[in-house]
Amino acid sequence: MLRHCIFAASATRPNPTLLHAIRRTMSTANPLPATFLRGGTSKGIFLKSSDLPEDPSEWTPIFQGIMGSPDPQYRRQLNGMGGGVSSLSKICVVGPPSSPERAAEVDVEYTFVQVGIEDGALDLSGNCGNLSSMIGVFALDEQLCFPRNVDADNGVATVRSFNTNTSKIIDTTFPVSFSDGKHVAALDVPQVEMAGVPGKASRIVLQFVNPGGARTGKLLPTGSPIDVLECGLDGSAPSLIPASLVDATNPTVFVSSSDLSEVLGLQERGLSSSDFASPNVERLLESIRQAGAKRMGLDPSAKAQPKIAVLSEPSEDATDADIIIHAFSMGVLHKAVPMTVGLCLGVATGVEGTIAHGIVSKARARPGAIPNDMVRIRHPGGVVAVGAEFAGDGTVLNAQVLRTGRRLMKGVVWW
Repeated sequence: MLRHCIFAASATRPNPTLLHAIRRTMSTANPLPATFLRGGTSKGIFLKSSDLPEDPSEWTPIFQGIMGSPDPQYRRQLNGMGGGVSSLSKICVVGPPSSPERAAEVDVEYTFVQVGIEDGALDLSGNCGNLSSMIGVFALDEQLCFPRNVDADNGVATVRSFNTNTSKIIDTTFPVSFSDGKHVAALDVPQVEMAGVPGKASRIVLQFVNPGGARTGKLLPTGSPIDVLECGLDGSAPSLIPASLVDATNPTVFVSSSDLSEVLGLQERGLSSSDFASPNVERLLESIRQAGAKRMGLDPSAKAQPKIAVLSEPSEDATDADIIIHAFSMGVLHKAVPMTVGLCLGVATGVEGTIAHGIVSKARARPGAIPNDMVRIRHPGGVVAVGAEFAGDGTVLNAQVLRTGRRLMKGVVWW
């Protein structure tokens, strides 16, 4: 029936490009081999690139079917594997390096896809830090590669991956066992506990190599640690707000809660946790995010990138955090923090003049503050520590964080 409709619509001259796309999609297995994994505070579907059409433009109907999108009425994705929030509507496509030159540098490459809940749009504009922590695990499970480095004394292995979204290299190091002639990731070693996930699990060290300029080519896309953006709500006079536009692991717009309170006319009482979920605050932050995207040279209509986050000072007696963050993903307050945003913030704190640098410097100058190489970030779900290493000229050498992960399901998924 589908083939009949194609030819009928095009009379005697069918569109070759359309026919090729339809044939490629129709040749994709349904159900499709898939693995369901948790990485950090996200969950996603992991697929092998060899099981999909080569052209990402042909992935749309497949990934929409897998996730249960679009779902504009209910926003629950009950018809698929998605969970109705951005952290549960993600797919990673993983395969061997695409060229001999790349194979000399990395073990595996992958593309991250954010699937829109309401509109079903596929956004390939950025990466997911949480799911990046499981790329090496999946690659070993599927025998896509061997570990680049194996530390037999400590029982850990490192897999180096290339992220096609940002053209950046990422290392994941995790415990392994050796069975049947191959290394297998051991994810159930009770080593660390991370905020947002119950119980202890194996330590996964996630390190982004040279993370600066992931999308724009520059750590500070405008060349300035602080820019002034015009923002406002529909029907109201525009306001100005300072923002730090930073591009490390993923581009992010950072504003301070005190400046946001002033724009909202709430400077006397400040912002409360409930304010961050209010429609007016969400709309205002989206206005700021889009203004920041334009200033960074990015598409303001792309919902996944750049992200936006509100930064606050910890209370005077706080000893567990250097800075507080409320991050937004796809227009909604995140229940924790997108890991690429956390890593970007960790880098931003090391860049003099940014909003983040000012807040952390003030917190660490307080009497009794404990020196720490890692930046401790408090988010709605707990505290996470991130680190960044800089060269003498200010270049970011790497950014790293500890994650945990778990295998949830392996089998097939219908689309």
